[in-house]
Amino acid sequence: MTDARSWTDVRDGMCIDWQVPIEMSDGAVLRGDVYRPTEEGRYPVILTHGVYAKGLPFNGPIYRMQWTKLVEKDPSVLDGSTNAYQAWEVTDPERWVPHGYVVVRVDSRGAGWSPGYLDPRSLLEFEDVCESVEWAGVQPWSTGKVGMLGISYYAVMGWAAASRQPPHLAALIAWEGFNDQYRDAYYHGGILSEFTRRWQPTQINPIQYGQGERAAQNPNTGQSVAGPVTLSEEALERNRTDSFAAIKQHPLCDQWHRDRTIDLSKVEVPLLSAANWGGQGIHPRGNFNGYVHASSQDKWLEVHGDTHWTHFYSAYGRDVQKRFFDHFLKGVENGWDRTPRVQLNVRHPGERFVWRGEHEWPLARTVWTRLHLHPDLTMRREPVEQAASIGYEALGDGLLFLLPALDEEMEVTGPMTATLFVSSSTSDADLFLVVRLFDPDGDEVTFEGSTDPNTPIANGWLRASHRALDANRSRPWQPYHPHDRVEPLEPGEICELNVEIVPSCVVVPPGYRLGLSVRGKDYEYGGKLDEYGETFYYATRGTGGMTHNDPDNRPVDVFGGTVTLHTDPKRPSHLLLPVIPS
Repeated sequence: MTDARSWTDVRDGMCIDWQVPIEMSDGAVLRGDVYRPTEEGRYPVILTHGVYAKGLPFNGPIYRMQWTKLVEKDPSVLDGSTNAYQAWEVTDPERWVPHGYVVVRVDSRGAGWSPGYLDPRSLLEFEDVCESVEWAGVQPWSTGKVGMLGISYYAVMGWAAASRQPPHLAALIAWEGFNDQYRDAYYHGGILSEFTRRWQPTQINPIQYGQGERAAQNPNTGQSVAGPVTLSEEALERNRTDSFAAIKQHPLCDQWHRDRTIDLSKVEVPLLSAANWGGQGIHPRGNFNGYVHASSQDKWLEVHGDTHWTHFYSAYGRDVQKRFFDHFLKGVENGWDRTPRVQLNVRHPGERFVWRGEHEWPLARTVWTRLHLHPDLTMRREPVEQAASIGYEALGDGLLFLLPALDEEMEVTGPMTATLFVSSSTSDADLFLVVRLFDPDGDEVTFEGSTDPNTPIANGWLRASHRALDANRSRPWQPYHPHDRVEPLEPGEICELNVEIVPSCVVVPPGYRLGLSVRGKDYEYGGKLDEYGETFYYATRGTGGMTHNDPDNRPVDVFGGTVTLHTDPKRPSHLLLPVIPS
């Protein structure tokens, strides 16, 4: 299907079909760009479908800071590509087309060049991505095997497509993307995350279809990245969902959230799930759970550090991606099937990573270690012997418990949980748990996170009124809260809270101290910020934009007051750590 707005260029060793119309079953027409080899033939397809405007350059107005950071981190990204087609969170066609692939980028309804109502991560968008896969699978340049590869939003779309099983989807690389929107991204432990409030006006609204001449320009085509028409601001607002407002209307994990949660048991295609140790507030939980719970017989987990985008584009990341797709989309016997099912870049202070292959997740040789919280603010393996309680301001910095300095190196890798016995002076309380690391001088050690340069080791959250557990889905290392009801506290009454802490990894050197903060608000890095940390629009002293300060969700009269932590031989408040023997 062609029309006057689509045309073909041959440039930079590729045949590029611009603004190709892709008709959906309800008659809507979405637009895609197709990058293919100049030599006629049938090739496997790498497809992305999402809201970020397929023609928006990575080094353009919205993502220039991330591009600069990427080049500083990995200058090799400038080698072997003109980078003229680099776009946010999708693969570079100049890296794949010469390697014998077709790259297809599709704009979601209401975004970029695709008309329609903009409703990110809606059920209709999930159906649309399946239709895009099927369209790509039957084109004359396609072998019929379609792989999906992209970061974050595009990974979410990949999970959604895989769970719906379009016949031509042959493999999925889900790179740092969630699949349980309530728990992974929108409500951390039942506490509303404000990330979406920042995200939509920063990344989505500027490229909505109809921004037209107000939007950035695609340097390769000279066209606006947001469609051929320019609509009024009022018309644009009528034609899109206010995502944050919609999320706020559903504070419990109700049917609205459940409909948008991926059924991982229906993910059966070959899968590579790539997680980031430092993505704490948005993606790693989904990648670890996706690997564990997918039904795929052929599935792998890869875990790395650094920013949200570095290793997707780095030589290391491209090598992993190509070996996986070459094996499953081209049938190349390259040894991928003998690659360890779990590939960890084990994290050491100083941003040092050591690759290690494993066989399962969590690691079978894990020594699950209880560290008891003592009233002198230490963590020890020995339980407390007498009852004690410590109070703190419910919306304040809380308490910091420290493990004595180590004599020997200790590796912590895996999921974590804390069991805390607390009471509140009000009918509810929000707990923010932060696993932290301190050097021999007492200075905190942080790491480059996915969206923040000063990320602690791990985070966990829980709203006390959401403390109910689903016993069938909970594990000793991962409590599962249904978040389907509110059970207010009786002021002063002690209750047990089981807090999930997002999986992480750190090797603690001798002389260093591991800590656990039990707080009433978000973590805040106390050290000096660099220029990037001060200016990046998601950098917030350690949370990467995943803050929890919405006054409607956390009214002071309910979440203020005093929280008291209790511990005694019968109610041992403790942190459960996954210690890996050397």
